[in-house]
Amino acid sequence: MALCRNDWIVGLDPLNLVRAARHYERASQILIREAVLSARKFISVTPTQNKNAQNDCNWTIVESSARIDLSGGWSDTPPIAYEHGGAVTNIAVLVNGKRPIGAKARKMDCTRQGPNQTPQEPFLKFVVRGGTDEIVTVTTIRQLQTYHQPQSPAALLKAAVCCAGLIDEHSPKSLADQLKEKFQGFGLEMQSWSDLPAGSGMGTSSILAGCCIAAVWSAMGMEYDNSSLYHAVLHLEQMLTTGGGWQDQIGGIAPGMKYCTSAQGLPLHVSTKPVEVPSKFLEKLSSHLVLIYTGKTRLARDLLQNVLRNWYSLDPTIVQNVQGLVENATVCAQAASVGDLVTLGACVDTYWSQKKVMAPGCEPSFVTKI
Repeated sequence: MALCRNDWIVGLDPLNLVRAARHYERASQILIREAVLSARKFISVTPTQNKNAQNDCNWTIVESSARIDLSGGWSDTPPIAYEHGGAVTNIAVLVNGKRPIGAKARKMDCTRQGPNQTPQEPFLKFVVRGGTDEIVTVTTIRQLQTYHQPQSPAALLKAAVCCAGLIDEHSPKSLADQLKEKFQGFGLEMQSWSDLPAGSGMGTSSILAGCCIAAVWSAMGMEYDNSSLYHAVLHLEQMLTTGGGWQDQIGGIAPGMKYCTSAQGLPLHVSTKPVEVPSKFLEKLSSHLVLIYTGKTRLARDLLQNVLRNWYSLDPTIVQNVQGLVENATVCAQAASVGDLVTLGACVDTYWSQKKVMAPGCEPSFVTKI
């Protein structure tokens, strides 16, 4: 790349300078991906002791809360999360009294799925539930590999079966042969849903990824813990090329309020500590929360790209702001633990100012007017 760069910048030609910048940005994305994949070290999945689970064709249903972040967001985003270290305080929340995000999976006897119930090779069936259900049938590895295009049909569900280890997309064996070998010859049906609108800002996609992986693991008869889920979602989001940090999946999957951290350095490891709050304080906090959907969405991927460019510019304002995010998250968790709603409110106010420094434009003018 250095040799190419020397050719490109001869005469300071604008077109070649842009080409060089794009290649270097792509190189940084590859380095970030490899760094984030170090989190796989903390994924621990083992076969269940329940032998009946191996041939169980019942649905495994996984439902999750949404999340709101009170402080520290963006410090959980790679590479900031491991180059500086991150800290976030957030809460799992119900929406209209329900867990709004979920997935379910079951083994499928494909011998009865063909026309006139004729024998059929095992396959994958994905259903993305919504106003109009999106149904995707996958019979080949090539069909599965479209997941790296986030807008392709059932991309997240396709990535989940690979990330969970049910299918190895790099294996020379066919999808049907892998299902015969790893899944006792059964196919897999998986459905996903979210009652939240796309781009709501409540961590939906990352939380849904966690639900999908958990559903596949359960259908495979595997046992796991929440920490494995958190780190597996980091892996999955790199597969989807959407990037993203760790606070969304922890915020929705882990109950209640929690203080989450990742240390400077690799491998990337996330620690989660529940914030024990007085019961009356929790009731008071809940009574002060209202969810307003403005209908104004923003693409997290676009915001993320700008945040990373600002971080790599080593702008002192950005570096100091990241440190402020981490410190504010710590103060916020401490305030909640002693039931100090006034200080917690000040932390949320500070956090909103910090977010606008990290990602200018994250507050639509419509919201500013409100």
